[in-house]
Amino acid sequence: MGIFDWLNGATKNGTAPQAAQTTAKPAKAAHANGGDVKLEYTSESITTAMLSQLASTPDPRFKQIMEAAVRHLHAFAREVNLTPGEWIKGIDFLTRTGQACSPSRQEVILLSDTLGLSTLINTMHDKTAMEEATHSSLLGPFFREDPPKFKAGEQISQKDASDEVVLYGTVTNAKGKPLPNAIVSVWQTATDGRYDMQQEGGGMDCRGEFTTDADGKYLIRTVRPLFYSIPMDGPVGEMITAQKRHGNRPAHIHFLISAAGHREMVTALYIADDPHIMDDVVFGAHGDLIAAIKNNQPGCPVPGVNSIKFNFALSAESAADKLSGRVGADPSKIGATAH
Repeated sequence: MGIFDWLNGATKNGTAPQAAQTTAKPAKAAHANGGDVKLEYTSESITTAMLSQLASTPDPRFKQIMEAAVRHLHAFAREVNLTPGEWIKGIDFLTRTGQACSPSRQEVILLSDTLGLSTLINTMHDKTAMEEATHSSLLGPFFREDPPKFKAGEQISQKDASDEVVLYGTVTNAKGKPLPNAIVSVWQTATDGRYDMQQEGGGMDCRGEFTTDADGKYLIRTVRPLFYSIPMDGPVGEMITAQKRHGNRPAHIHFLISAAGHREMVTALYIADDPHIMDDVVFGAHGDLIAAIKNNQPGCPVPGVNSIKFNFALSAESAADKLSGRVGADPSKIGATAH
């Protein structure tokens, strides 16, 4: 059955019917206003109508994504019997979420993280790797491109290195062969539990870029990260509060590792015994990424300093990897250019 139902009173041969007796009242629907065409969308037919308008979308992938989005969005509204007032509240929430974004704050990524969507996409992306490698984790809303470059063993915390930790290990391929000249970017909170983007001044601190040596080894001096609360002063924080969730993330250190011919790795190390590993508000922690800070660890390149030893394995890069992108971005780059 089509959307339109012609009600012009014509007979099958196209002739108009005889006029009704003057004593009879016209049979007219209560909602009709004299129009000749009945056009009425139902809670089911509106989805069909919307999908039919998408039929002309030339990009097949964009068409597939939009069709699925429309089907699920409409099904969601029907399932919960969404009211007009609730719909407006949702629009207000999304509007304020976008308005809370800035070059140093990405509230929409934070929303995706706290809804588990970012981890879902990461998990699906992991399954496309050609080889089994180190588990990925979230890029998060505090990533910044072009961090300062450091030499092996230099300290990335310029403001406070009172609780120093050494990070060291080897970057290899999936078969264990060391990868020289791999780029290792790292970023984390300072000793007070805040990222540089959350501090006055906005300069880069507690982040940097290193290069592995001829044996694939990396060496970084940093500070002990703290568990922290996500920003709770925006729309996402309001949502977390309404859900009675604590909003905390376990202490962790982010890594972005790349090497020629290999799939870029976005991951993080989570500090063992942190109280929020099991209930991370953005679901980023994974068992094989939990690392203990040890004292006087044998083989530590900087004796007498607390350290974490962790080896990273990268998968070979496929053609699809070159097109898939990252789960996250530098906040200053999102929305900066019209598409």
